[in-house]
Amino acid sequence: MNASDRTPADLLRSALAADPARPLVTFYDDATGERVELSVATFANWVAKTANLLQGELSAGPGDRLALLLPAHWQSAVWLLACSSVGVVAEIGGDPADADVVVAGPDTLEAGLACSGERIALSLAPLGRRFPAAPAGYADYAVEVPSQGDRFAPFVPVDPEAPALVVDSTERSGAQLVEQARTDAAALGLAPGSRILSGLDYGTWEGLSAGLYAPLAAGGSVVLCRNLDRLGAEGLEKRIESERVTHTLR
Repeated sequence: MNASDRTPADLLRSALAADPARPLVTFYDDATGERVELSVATFANWVAKTANLLQGELSAGPGDRLALLLPAHWQSAVWLLACSSVGVVAEIGGDPADADVVVAGPDTLEAGLACSGERIALSLAPLGRRFPAAPAGYADYAVEVPSQGDRFAPFVPVDPEAPALVVDSTERSGAQLVEQARTDAAALGLAPGSRILSGLDYGTWEGLSAGLYAPLAAGGSVVLCRNLDRLGAEGLEKRIESERVTHTLR
C-alpha cells in the first residue's frame, strides 16, 4: 500500500488501483455453509454504495457515531470501510442510546431500538438476502443499498486525525488505525499476497486487525470464518489448503 495512505478508505483506494481483481475478503459461515468471495473491486463497490446510503439517505457525516452491532462478517467489514469513507466514527458494540445511527443484525435488533436516530437492520443471511419484512423500527439494508450509487465522494474531506473507530474502549483516529494495522501486519509477517485465515470475532482490536485492517494494510487478503469451531480439525486443514492460506489466527 502507499506510504501516504492515512485512513482505511485510503488503503482501499490504493488496493483498488493496484489490483482490483484480486480477492480481498472471503467469508465462511460454518453454521450455514455459506461462502462468499469478494474481489477488491466488488468489495469497494459495496463500500461505495453503503457510504452513499450512510451519507445521503441517513444524513450521517464526520463526527457522527455509529453503533455497529454485528459479528465478524463480510458486511460488517463493508460498514467499517463505509464509515471511514464518510468520516463517521464506528463504535464496535457501542451503546445505541448514544449513537446517531445503529446497524444491527438479527440477534441485536432489540438492543438497537434504543437508538433515537437512524436504524439499519441486516439479515446476515446467505447471499445478502433481505428480511421477509423489515423489522419494526428499522430499514432493511438489503432493500436500501442496491439503488445507491457505485461511486462515492464525501461531502466533507475526511480528517485522518479525527476519531474513526472505537473498540475495546479505545478510540483511534484514521491515521492511528492505519499505523497500528501496519504494525500488526509486520508482526504477523503479512506481505503483499499473504492470505490470513481468521476465526476471531470483531469485538476486539485483535479480531478487527486480523480480520480486515492488517491484511488490507499489507496488500493481502483475509479468509474470515464465522462459527469456525463447527468445522473440525480435518475440515480446517482442507480449507487452509484450498484457500491457499499463509497465516492462521483463531
